[in-house]
Amino acid sequence: MMCCLSLLHVPTAIATQEVRVGGYHFPPYVERPESSQPQGLVPDLLQALNATQQRYRFVLVPTSAPRRYRDLENGRFDLMFFESSTWGWQGRSYLALDLNVDDAEVFVAAAQPGRGQEYFQDLSDKRMALYHGYHYRFAGFNADPDHLVRTYNAMLTYSHDSNLLMLLAQRADVAVVTRSYLQMFLDRHPALVPEFLVSAQADQLYHHQILLRRGGPLKPAQIGELLRQLKGSGEFSRLLDRYHLTLIDKESGR
Repeated sequence: MMCCLSLLHVPTAIATQEVRVGGYHFPPYVERPESSQPQGLVPDLLQALNATQQRYRFVLVPTSAPRRYRDLENGRFDLMFFESSTWGWQGRSYLALDLNVDDAEVFVAAAQPGRGQEYFQDLSDKRMALYHGYHYRFAGFNADPDHLVRTYNAMLTYSHDSNLLMLLAQRADVAVVTRSYLQMFLDRHPALVPEFLVSAQADQLYHHQILLRRGGPLKPAQIGELLRQLKGSGEFSRLLDRYHLTLIDKESGR
């Protein structure tokens, strides 16, 4: 007697939910997001999240600094790691979760005899080397390129390395660089450490958040639980250490 296979009950595995994570070139968090092998903290974090659970599969979706607001609201991706609601998100629709990770942007100049911290007090006569699309506190968080060029004599690039090297070539006077990236740059080029003067006071402190799309596959509490698992295993702290970042202890404030 033939058995009708259609009558057999075969259990099916739970489908994996894809979660799309937006990333633009923002070293050391994301570098070359459009390439086949993007680098940085975010790609490493997505790899760790995918390795520790099977319910969600996190994939990186490239965007740009100016386009990321529209892309999140339009559903091109579902969330962004290491963002800040102060970076042009006013009036936008999103959900937010604190990451309890801080970073900063610092002023950098070429070291010269007699030049000290007072050099950074007045930027009005300085040639500024800035990263295109970034929001700076000294400029009122206005990232409009024409405004920065006209008001702050800014040269806008897509490379922190280029901005730092312009200081040494005397093509710019002051660059503003992400502190974690500056530390990684100096780790790679230790001979350049004495060539730079770094401001003791930051232009701005980053209080990093996850920004999520309303109606997306994950709510803040769900992504928070996944991150707690990484923190419990120590993997999250190891990732942060690799990029010169520290998880804030909310009880001690450090």
